[in-house]
Amino acid sequence: MKGDRVEIVIDAGESSPRTYEIRATRAGRRVEVATRRGLVEVSEVTRTGTPVRTARFMSSRILALVEHPADGAAAEGA
Repeated sequence: MKGDRVEIVIDAGESSPRTYEIRATRAGRRVEVATRRGLVEVSEVTRTGTPVRTARFMSSRILALVEHPADGAAAEGA
């Protein structure tokens, strides 16, 4: 649902980790997380399941993956 987001913290080999955020940007969209063959795939998908945007990360580089569900009132626009 709109407002769902997933925050991914990656060890990029630098002095500080990098943070990425994938967010459901429109009503009816959601964020899905899938783990396959050493990769973590985070996708924003429509109601019908069509991916709008996808980000892939090596699971060995992920320090944290946090899912933030949308607030009910905030998602409805109240």
